[in-house]
Amino acid sequence: MIQSLREIQQQQGAQFEENSTVPIDFGNDVDAIAAARNGVALCDRTHWGRLQLSGVDRQTFLHNQSTNDLKTLKPGQGCDTVFVTPTARTIDLATAYVLEDAVLVIVSPNRRDQLMQWLDRYIFFGDKVALKDITDETALFSLMGSQSPKLLKKLGVDVMGTQAYGTHCLVEIAKQPVRLMVGSGLGLEGYSLMVGVDQAAAVWNAIAQAGAVPMGDRAWEQLRIDQGRPMPDAELTEDYNAVEACLWQAISINKGCYIGQETIARLDTYKGVKQQIWGIRLDAAAAPGTVITVNDEKVGVLTSLTETTQGVFGLGYIRTKAGGAGLKVQVGTSQGELVEVPFLQRVRE
Repeated sequence: MIQSLREIQQQQGAQFEENSTVPIDFGNDVDAIAAARNGVALCDRTHWGRLQLSGVDRQTFLHNQSTNDLKTLKPGQGCDTVFVTPTARTIDLATAYVLEDAVLVIVSPNRRDQLMQWLDRYIFFGDKVALKDITDETALFSLMGSQSPKLLKKLGVDVMGTQAYGTHCLVEIAKQPVRLMVGSGLGLEGYSLMVGVDQAAAVWNAIAQAGAVPMGDRAWEQLRIDQGRPMPDAELTEDYNAVEACLWQAISINKGCYIGQETIARLDTYKGVKQQIWGIRLDAAAAPGTVITVNDEKVGVLTSLTETTQGVFGLGYIRTKAGGAGLKVQVGTSQGELVEVPFLQRVRE
C-alpha cells in the first residue's frame, strides 16, 4: 500500500503539505541537489500520471496524437513526445515507453485527467485502442546522479547506462519487479523506475539503504528550473508552441500527419520561431509573469523562478530577435542575463 511508502519516507524525515501525499522535502534540499548532480538522489514522482494504451492500434494511435515518431519504436524502447493542439500549442511533454502488449505514457501531474479526456476524444469507432489510467496502481521514482549505475549494480541490477534514452526493461530490486527506464526526467544522468503500489515501499527503502539521498518535490522543482525542463501552466501553455518551447528532441519533422503537424512544419520551413525559452540568472527574485525588457522594450516574460545557493535563477520566453546567451535583461526591478540550460534543444538535428 502507498501508506507504507509514506511511513518509510516520514522515518527518513519527509514533510508533507496538508492534503498532499507528495514529500515536499526531507530537510536536506542542498544535499539532495548535490547528490543529484554528483552522487545519487532518489525522488518520489508517484504523483505524475501514468496512462496505459493497449489494443493492436495503440502505437499508431499515439503516433498520430503526439509529435514524435512512435511507429518506429520496438518493445523496450521509448522517447519523449509532446501533446499539442491543432495549432501546435503545448499541452504537455510526456515520455512514452513501448512494451510488448501496451504503451506506457508518463505525463505531468496537472495534465493526467486532461490527457485522459483528450486521448479518449480521438478514439473513434473501429479503433482498436483501450485507454487506462494506471497512476493509482503504480509508483514512480527518479534515480539521479552520476553514481546511479554504481548504486544499481550494488542492488544486483544489470544497468542500461550505455543504452539510448528511453530504453527500458524489467529488473528485480528487493525481490520486487521494477520497470527500469533510462532517463531521470531531467537533463541529469539517471533512471526512472515504475513499480506496483504494493511493492513501492520495499523498493524505495532498498534504494535508500543502498545509499541514495532522498529528495523532496521542492528540490526537484529547483532542479527542474535549473535544468530548463518546461512544465504545464508555466512554460507549456496555449500561449506558446512546441518549437518555441525548444523541444526538438521530442519532435519528428518527417513522421507524416499528426495533430499540430502543419504548424510545426511551417515554423521549421520558414524559420518562424518568434520566441524561445532561456535560463535567466538574476540578482534578485521576481514573480513569474513579470515582463522582461531590454532598454525599456518588452522582449519576453518570466515563467518560472527558484532561489538556490548559487543565487536566483529563472526561465522565461525571450523574443528571438532580442538575442540569446549573454543578453542582459531587466526583469521587473531585477537585473538578469540569459544562459543556456541543458534540457532544451533549440535546433532540429
